[in-house]
Amino acid sequence: MLIPDKLKSADVLIIGASASGLMCAIEAGKRQRKVIVLDHASKAGKKILLSGGGRCNFTNLDVSSSNYVSHNPHFCKSALSRFNQWDFIAMVNDHHIPFHERKHGQLFCDNSAKDILKMLLSESTRNDVTIQLDCEIKKIKQSDDGLFSVDTSTGCYHVKSLVVASGGLSFPKMGASPFGYNIAQQFGHSLLPTRAGLVPFTLQPHDKDRFADLSGIAVEAEVSTEKTQFRENILITHRGLSGPVILQISSYWQPGEVITINLLPDVDVTDYIISRQTEQPKCKLKTVMGELLPKRLLLALLGKNTVNTALQSLSHARFSEIAIQLQQWKIKPGGTEGYRTAEVTLGGIDCNDLSSKTMESCIVPGLYFIGEVVDVTGWLGGYNFQWAWSSGWCAGQVV
Repeated sequence: MLIPDKLKSADVLIIGASASGLMCAIEAGKRQRKVIVLDHASKAGKKILLSGGGRCNFTNLDVSSSNYVSHNPHFCKSALSRFNQWDFIAMVNDHHIPFHERKHGQLFCDNSAKDILKMLLSESTRNDVTIQLDCEIKKIKQSDDGLFSVDTSTGCYHVKSLVVASGGLSFPKMGASPFGYNIAQQFGHSLLPTRAGLVPFTLQPHDKDRFADLSGIAVEAEVSTEKTQFRENILITHRGLSGPVILQISSYWQPGEVITINLLPDVDVTDYIISRQTEQPKCKLKTVMGELLPKRLLLALLGKNTVNTALQSLSHARFSEIAIQLQQWKIKPGGTEGYRTAEVTLGGIDCNDLSSKTMESCIVPGLYFIGEVVDVTGWLGGYNFQWAWSSGWCAGQVV
């Protein structure tokens, strides 16, 4: 359905019916701004519906700038403080959406991610926001008077403020594209290299063959790179390594870099085996260590001869070597699964070209960038949604 001609002139045009785009639209609508949201998709908020296994991990109880990756680590501080997790939780409570806390402060809907989208759409309607779906944007230009002209498949729009909330490159099957980056470049903005974040690793061919029989094994582990470390579950798949700890570390990993995996972060492995050797000298290593780790994993890492050897036949020096193998397992990923399975996009529009308070371009007045298209990427655990709410809210106060 086409928007009537009288609405084609507006105060604010937002590209992307995303989490950040809808939040911005709501806030601008509250200020009596005439707001239009355009999206090429047939439904609004598709990524919201997919998130958190359909339950939407909409924020986290503990949010700070340290939970984000950016070339400008200070940029996100202003937005996160001006509209924080408690502000969004209050909004959720106002709409009587039931939710629960999981580990690490993650908040999920009790019922469905549809509840969050319904809330955003309800607030959009309440504040007279017009949402136009199935809309292809053909050309954008800015006239001498500062107004933006946006030529689309549903007509040409003339607006004072243009907000880009088109997201990154993750989930290309859902229509993700570099469109927002192209707009930024068109208007003179710098782009920082983009790559997949919060994404599983693939393995080198020799490691893939070696660990082919371990698919499905999941254990808690501490995984580190030279710069940081995380502790959570690691999952071995038929393609490589996944699980929360791998997704977290992937945002810090650089191609060619080795990661170190500690499969027993709470155990002094050497002392443990020595004590068991004293108690049960004839017991095989696989039996003793099988109380701590899956035997298939032990076999792959230590070898058949070692796991089948009785403790009394192993030296203390060998115990130390085994501890290193299990607690300093070093592996060089072949790469990542890419944008196909990535939850977010790292890099993007350079924050140094934007106002941290309003998200407005420092180059082109009236142009704003919010959400994932900006070089701010959160950890797994509701942080990316919080950035969407915060950055969208900030832009919505001024557009």
